[in-house]
Amino acid sequence: MKSARAEGLVLCTDCHLLVRAPRAHQGACPRCGGALHARIPNSVSRTWALVVAAWVLLVPANLYPIMTVIYFGEGEPDTIISGVIKLAEEGMLPIAIVVFVASIAVPVLKLLGIMLLLFTVHFKWALSKTECTVLYRIIEVVGAWSMLDLFMISILVTLVDLGTVAQITAGPGATAFATVVVITMFAAMSFDPRLIWDLQEDSND
Repeated sequence: MKSARAEGLVLCTDCHLLVRAPRAHQGACPRCGGALHARIPNSVSRTWALVVAAWVLLVPANLYPIMTVIYFGEGEPDTIISGVIKLAEEGMLPIAIVVFVASIAVPVLKLLGIMLLLFTVHFKWALSKTECTVLYRIIEVVGAWSMLDLFMISILVTLVDLGTVAQITAGPGATAFATVVVITMFAAMSFDPRLIWDLQEDSND
């Protein structure tokens, strides 16, 4: 089955109008005026740049404190990992597992998944195109769930402010972690999954 690009058609990403290639060369959609491209421009290079930036920021996100809880003047800052360990030690294993999955496993696995798609396109690996597409959809859907930790911190910081009795403050790790989550979401958006199917079309040719 041939792709729209092989048939000389281009899809407008703004209004989803399918445009003939001769019109596409004009550079604008005849209906909404949006820019027309057969594929997202510089998709691979832009996605690589975002992935590398996310890996770099993942280091301070896990090394710096993400939250400090103070009870009656006593308390110490916690990183994501130390927070998970403390939750497990206090018998809150289900919560510890949720925080570990949302804050550590999901961001790392999401970055590895995007890298797998990038390597597949770059090296033209003969992987299942359907499975790669499913992987891309999963990455898009679960990406925002990494914000669970930050939502919890923002709620606690807002609600728990009892002066000298109890206080919760966000640490620099929270900023780095939020940046990682946002960057990985942009990385998934900048990757064009149609490049995966172009490999199958090229192999058929």
